[in-house]
Amino acid sequence: MRVTDLPLELPGYEHVYSGKVRDLYAPVGDDGQVVPDRLLLVASNRLSAYDWMMSPEIPDKGAVLTRLSLWWFDQLADLVPNHVISTDVPAAVAGRAVLVRKLEMLKVEAIARAYLTGGGLEEYRATGAVCGVVLPEGLEDGSRLPEPVFTPTTKAPVGEHDLPMSPAEVEAELGAEVAAEVSRLTRAILARGNEIAAERGILIADTKVEFGVSPDGSGGLVLADEVLTPDSSRFWPAAAWQPGRTQPSYDKQFVRDWLTSPESGWDRHAGGPPPELPARIVEQTRAKYVEAYELLTGERF
Repeated sequence: MRVTDLPLELPGYEHVYSGKVRDLYAPVGDDGQVVPDRLLLVASNRLSAYDWMMSPEIPDKGAVLTRLSLWWFDQLADLVPNHVISTDVPAAVAGRAVLVRKLEMLKVEAIARAYLTGGGLEEYRATGAVCGVVLPEGLEDGSRLPEPVFTPTTKAPVGEHDLPMSPAEVEAELGAEVAAEVSRLTRAILARGNEIAAERGILIADTKVEFGVSPDGSGGLVLADEVLTPDSSRFWPAAAWQPGRTQPSYDKQFVRDWLTSPESGWDRHAGGPPPELPARIVEQTRAKYVEAYELLTGERF
């Protein structure tokens, strides 16, 4: 464990859980008891690729993801409610944390694809389908799909790999009604994201979103975690889009491409951990995250 992975000492908060890139803390009331319905969600600068934690971290990454998610939550407010309560957080995590509703999270990674690439492309080449969704013949890396498709995966613990889920498996996990709504909302979020991003010169190839429900069962699905960020989505410059090759990107695909290049010397299928990221890859990754934020929001980071 690296020093930066250790929980922070935040007065008034108790560490609950650390995931791949986010840490959760529970507020503690004046009576010394944990507030049951709220959590502090802190975005770290850690970066995950191919289900491995990269080292070193990416400076400012947590702040970029937090600010961009907040911006997107506003753009999506008419589609689905989100979990944000307040951005009034401890000074030690200001800018990269939000106070949120505590939810029961669905045990499915909700993924939608508008373009074919990555793991979806590998599955398509092998079977002609992705997560049970049969796609047209003749598609290649970067092909635009006729419409966004829902291609969920399992939600694996840290250190394990997410696996594709078929529609039947999702229904068995969530129930038919909730599964259908998760599919609809995930595809709608990607479609809305592309409507907005296209005006700013960006294509969103695919995205992962997370949903939860109130512990008491009231209300419907709530959008949680992050949304339409360079960590959860593939962002491509629209002017450079060209099917049939790897697309240039504004997201962590840049790191994935370096990891699988001869320069890294890493065999992702051999089971060993990836190498340290060179300083120039860290710097260029930070620059790409910031550029994506500024292009989408029109704001200086």
